[in-house]
Amino acid sequence: MKKTIYLVRHGQTNFNLKGIVQGSGIDSELNDTGHKQAYKFYKYFKNIPFDVAYVSELKRTHQSIAPFVEKGLNQIIMPELNEINWGELEGKDPTPERYKHFLSISDRWKKGDLHAAVDGGESAHSMVERQKIGWGKIHASHFKNILICMHGRAIRSFLCVITGKHPSQMDDFKHTNLGLYKLIESEPHYDIELFNFTEHLD
Repeated sequence: MKKTIYLVRHGQTNFNLKGIVQGSGIDSELNDTGHKQAYKFYKYFKNIPFDVAYVSELKRTHQSIAPFVEKGLNQIIMPELNEINWGELEGKDPTPERYKHFLSISDRWKKGDLHAAVDGGESAHSMVERQKIGWGKIHASHFKNILICMHGRAIRSFLCVITGKHPSQMDDFKHTNLGLYKLIESEPHYDIELFNFTEHLD
């Protein structure tokens, strides 16, 4: 039987609400809206026979799928799924200068310069390489219906890993708090069946 991947971004945090960069160095919690999104996600997908849930080390991913775990779903913490580290931009109030710096790095990635990084931060190349290790473990597992909860930038590059796209194309993949991608195994990569699906949040 082919694997089916349900890939979801964590719910809203106050950092998301304020436009503050989180990254892997900020272990924030869901706010009230985020918890409501998590419950709506659970209500909509609770009848999917998930075999396992993979989450990053950061608690906002754990909280986003907590209702499933409370009902007995096995959760595996995988550091390879962590958000990218945004270095000096993390946890700072947004300013035009910081936003310009953020965009300059992502623009360099789009042009293929995957080794570009914010001072003190992680490059796209480094993120993709660790994700390949994590994805190798997931793909080699015996699980078939797999729930994965990750982060915005990390999801974009992870989707490139799964679908075979070059990481410079990662911005083709949009993301929303508790938005879902559903992917079906299809050699040599996976096909996207649902693209940032959000009907459960209505």
